[in-house]
Amino acid sequence: MYVLIDNKSGVPIYEQIYSQIKNQIISGALKENEMLPSIRGLAKDLRISFVTTKRAYDELEKEGFIYTLPAKGCYVAPKNVELLREENLKKIEDHIEQILQLAASCNLSREDILAMVNFSLEEKE
Repeated sequence: MYVLIDNKSGVPIYEQIYSQIKNQIISGALKENEMLPSIRGLAKDLRISFVTTKRAYDELEKEGFIYTLPAKGCYVAPKNVELLREENLKKIEDHIEQILQLAASCNLSREDILAMVNFSLEEKE
């Protein structure tokens, strides 16, 4: 598992840890039932507070990405297909919002945007 903290990003450290681990789980870089570093161990490696790392792990567990076995550690939870689908739908919605913002800056009409999407879909067939 690889986590990189960017102190200049303005994003809270626990959120950076949470999103990086979550993305590694979704992408398959972290496998089901794979053991994660201990909360204290990760905090030590990243030179951050134990509380910050615990908060990230708590969020991951609350959302079903990891599970904890008392006295054994934290593990990647088996993939919930519906949860992954929701995550991907959210990413699509975010991309669509970016497309709409770019289209507005270019004065593209709804028809222009739909034509571009249809063209891209036709190329995939």
